[in-house]
Amino acid sequence: MAESGLGSQTRPGGENLLFLTDDQLRRGIEAMFFAYRGFTADPDRILSEKSYGRAHHRALHFVHRSPGTTVNNLLDILGVTKQSLNRVLRALIEDGLVESKVGVKDRRERHLFLTEAGRELEKVLSEAQRKRMRAAYREAGPEAVAGFRRVLQQIMDPEMRKHFDQLKDGM
Repeated sequence: MAESGLGSQTRPGGENLLFLTDDQLRRGIEAMFFAYRGFTADPDRILSEKSYGRAHHRALHFVHRSPGTTVNNLLDILGVTKQSLNRVLRALIEDGLVESKVGVKDRRERHLFLTEAGRELEKVLSEAQRKRMRAAYREAGPEAVAGFRRVLQQIMDPEMRKHFDQLKDGM
């Protein structure tokens, strides 16, 4: 017995299942594409003024979230090549936004920290995204927000979910 336009059904035993058509799934995929464009539009404008791109933004974001993170950890999180990350980090370091310190326990490790200028830029970029997310969350309501978070977590690959959980837990 269908309960909504999304094809929700209840099985014997009370288990609620959601059946979606290919068209409904395609619309969800398209919504993700367009939402991502909106989500990145404001930071993209700010970054382009400085000749930076999204890779620079992601690096700044995750160094901010995990001060002292290693280059290898950042490679795992971002899923980029070492060469690509080194190009991004070199620009951020040369421009005085990130500093790299040699590891105390393992001198082969490089630990990354934002400088004051890096924290300022990260704050401007993140505030633009927080403003958009805050407005969307308020409009959608708490149940939709909780559902949206669950959907995003289920889309994540297990390894990425581990990284997400570590950040969420303040690591």
